[in-house]
Amino acid sequence: MSYTVKIKEEISNIKNSNSEIVAELAGFIRNSGGFTKNSIKMSTENKFILERIQTFLQDMYNTDSKIEVIENLNFSKKKLYQIVLKDSSNAILKSLGILDHNNKLINPTPEYIIGGNSEIRAYLRGVFLSTGSINDPKKSRYHLELVLKDPKETVLVQKLLNLFDLNAKILNRDKGFMIYIKEAEKISDFIKIIGAPKAVLYFEDVRVYRDQKNKTNRLNNMEQANMDKVIETAANQLSDIEVIEKNDGVMLLDDKVKTALEYRKKYPEASLKELAEIISLETNKKITKSGLNHRLRKIKDLADNFKKMSE
Repeated sequence: MSYTVKIKEEISNIKNSNSEIVAELAGFIRNSGGFTKNSIKMSTENKFILERIQTFLQDMYNTDSKIEVIENLNFSKKKLYQIVLKDSSNAILKSLGILDHNNKLINPTPEYIIGGNSEIRAYLRGVFLSTGSINDPKKSRYHLELVLKDPKETVLVQKLLNLFDLNAKILNRDKGFMIYIKEAEKISDFIKIIGAPKAVLYFEDVRVYRDQKNKTNRLNNMEQANMDKVIETAANQLSDIEVIEKNDGVMLLDDKVKTALEYRKKYPEASLKELAEIISLETNKKITKSGLNHRLRKIKDLADNFKKMSE
């Protein structure tokens, strides 16, 4: 079962007030793309969604509908379930703010359907049940999308989402519009808004794990980069020492610099800080990282002079 289906199954168990039922039905039917002024047709691969819609219609409008299995034209092996309503369909569509008294489409959804916070959440729940999907957070990218056909409805749904500061954006597609959210925190907030706490806990657990893993990887990469830098620096210093020794130039260095030279040869893999600590410990003469760097700089300058002379 996909993560999207798990969310839809969880929110399909939410108990609604009458105003919330109307809002959720309006969000679902308006965006299911299957209503006319003479009928309402709803289909989905998830039977539990239609069972919820069927119950709402029976409770609110005393309808008598059947869920049927129809041919799935989406090249999917999953069954496709459908409800078709003809009797009283006009009355239902008017009650849901979809048709006006002249049986003409009301677009977008009128404010009285989504007048309160709970009704807005219910409406978004209906839209998500109809046309929404969310990537499993274990995948490489966080992504939520709602695919809608009508431009005015698309703008309305985006506005409703952004009332909750979700930073939802619209992308124009060939066969409609896609509202999408890519920020992990905002997607988690959306799942809370539509009422799926179990799905939120799963999402947050995975998100925290991924964030911690990414942090660990960044630290490891940083540590490796630092190690590479230490090795490269030490190799360059050993190369400078080799140039000085080939040119019998060690005698040109003072005793403190000679000590630094000998310890660099003795501990070729030590970092500057580690080498300063070793020299301080073994010679009983305190030297700082900065002081050691100054002495090694003198070695480099002498080696550079020899290189220029040979050129």
